[in-house]
Amino acid sequence: MVLRRGVNRDMRIEKRFLLVGLTILTTTMVIATQYAVTRIGYEYIIVHPSDSSMRYIGSDNSSDGIRTLRVEGDNVTNIRVKLFLGRNFSANQTKYYSAAFGIVNEERFPINITHIDVSSSQSTYLRIWLHGDRDANANNTLNDPSSVLMYDNGTIINDSNTIAWTLAPGDENPNTMCSNVSDRSNYSINTTWDDVAHVRYSLNDTNAVSGVADFVWVQVALVIPDVVDSAGLHTGNIIIYYTADTL
Repeated sequence: MVLRRGVNRDMRIEKRFLLVGLTILTTTMVIATQYAVTRIGYEYIIVHPSDSSMRYIGSDNSSDGIRTLRVEGDNVTNIRVKLFLGRNFSANQTKYYSAAFGIVNEERFPINITHIDVSSSQSTYLRIWLHGDRDANANNTLNDPSSVLMYDNGTIINDSNTIAWTLAPGDENPNTMCSNVSDRSNYSINTTWDDVAHVRYSLNDTNAVSGVADFVWVQVALVIPDVVDSAGLHTGNIIIYYTADTL
C-alpha cells in the first residue's frame, strides 16, 4: 500500500508538470501566430510641372524664338520640361540666359535651395546662378547684388549644408507668384500660360529677394572653350536640391 501511494503521488506530480508544459506550449503558439490587417487611405494629384507645388516657369526665348523652358513630350501623359539652349554653337562662344527659367514655391512653408548639380556623359560647359533681377547678367554682383553662383562646368559651388536661396511660402495658386508674400494683394505677379512652349511664364521685372519672394530666377550660361570634347548634340539634366523645415 505504501508503494502504491508513492506511485500515485508521482503520477499526480507528472500530470501537473504535463499540464504546465502544455500551458506554456499553447501560450507560445498563440503569441507566435498573432497577425493584424489595417488600412489607411492616401491620395495625390499629378499636375503639369508649371502647376506643381515646386514649379518651373519660363521667361527667356531661345534661338528659335520659343521659351528656353518648354515641354518635352506629348503634354498629356508624357509631361516633362527641358531647357533648349540653342543650336549651332562653336568653340570660344559664350551665351547668357539671365532668366532661362524661374522656380516658384507654392508650398505653405519656406523652401531652401541648397545646391545645383548637372549630370551628363559629356562636358557641360554650363554655369548656373540664382538671382533676383530677371534681366540683369548675374555673372557679376555689380550687375545684380543678389547673384549666387551655384554651378561651374562640373564644380558644385555650394554643398548640401548651404542655404543659397530661400523661397518664401507660397499660396498654392499656380496663376501667380509674389515678390513680397507679406502683402500678396499688392505684390502678386501673373504667370501666364504659353500655348507654344506649354509652360507658364513671366516677363515681369520686379526683383525677387531671398526669403521675401516666393520665386527666384535661374541664369544659365553656355561657356564653350577653344578646345571642345566633341561636336554634336550635348544633353544632360540640371538637378536642383531643396530642403524645408516644417513644424
